[in-house]
Amino acid sequence: MRQVFAINKHAAIEETPVPEIKTGYVLVKTMHSIISPGTEATIIDNSMDKKIPLGYSAMGVVEACGNDVEDVGEGDLVACYGAPYVQHAEYLLVPKTLYSKVPDNVNPKEAALAGIGAIAIHALRVAKLEFGETIVIAGLGLLGQMIAKIADAAAYNVIAYDIHKQRVDMLQKETNISSFSERGALEKEIHSNTCGHGADAVLLCAGGNQSPLTDQSLHWIRDKGKVVIVGDIEPNFPRAPMFRKEAQVLISRAGGAGRYDHIYEKQATDYPYGFVRWTEGRNVAEYLRLVSEKRINVLPFLDNEIDFEKAASAYEELQDKNSTVLTKIINF
Repeated sequence: MRQVFAINKHAAIEETPVPEIKTGYVLVKTMHSIISPGTEATIIDNSMDKKIPLGYSAMGVVEACGNDVEDVGEGDLVACYGAPYVQHAEYLLVPKTLYSKVPDNVNPKEAALAGIGAIAIHALRVAKLEFGETIVIAGLGLLGQMIAKIADAAAYNVIAYDIHKQRVDMLQKETNISSFSERGALEKEIHSNTCGHGADAVLLCAGGNQSPLTDQSLHWIRDKGKVVIVGDIEPNFPRAPMFRKEAQVLISRAGGAGRYDHIYEKQATDYPYGFVRWTEGRNVAEYLRLVSEKRINVLPFLDNEIDFEKAASAYEELQDKNSTVLTKIINF
């Protein structure tokens, strides 16, 4: 089979063996996968003298089921999440903890975004918001826009911010979310919206080693408010404003409980439902529910498609932060 790798700071397609089915896994023939620009660009930049698989969010049709798989069968469509099991490859061997069956009324291309959706949902869970609270989403790339839409569907009071006006306009065009590209206008909205108290939480969905957002976010939150790091941003938070507000700084790790756990992922052993309600697999299913019930609209993310044969050339355009092209869907 063919697969996309990062090699010497470039993306390339190479031949690899088709994985063999095993207990607790399904073999999936990929239909669509989604490029995650920030994560995959970082991997490409760090791939000098290395060969690293790319991709982590996809969907396809079940070709074979291993022993101990009972919730899907051959021919079913599944959404899958999580490297190294899910990649830009023609076939995927996915543990039963990392996929969810696609509802009949969900477009397969929408389902391919399930990994992004799971990460967005987990970020909101980390923030531990309550009904009616105000959240600021800073950074409106693919993940930031997904979080904003899900937060809006959950009836939080959402305010969005990005320094690139094109991305602000993109979100405003099809939602009622208050969105800003100028810091002054954003801060005026936060003050007005919260009667001067500040936002309950700020989710940082941008990247950068010296981002001003770490300092700015502490001025946007209320007393004892929260800042959740979602993007690849260096956590350089000044002590004084943190101390003054007794701020909480939290990190959201990928798509939920189970990520990077050898037992949950590789051994395909789920956590007890009563003790760990929201695993990464259950967050994938929750994303599919939101799409199925028309609670969120992800179709604007799917305007740019590319055939698998051209996947290696798809990354350069996605580095343009002024572009409204937030991702590209790879068609197999």
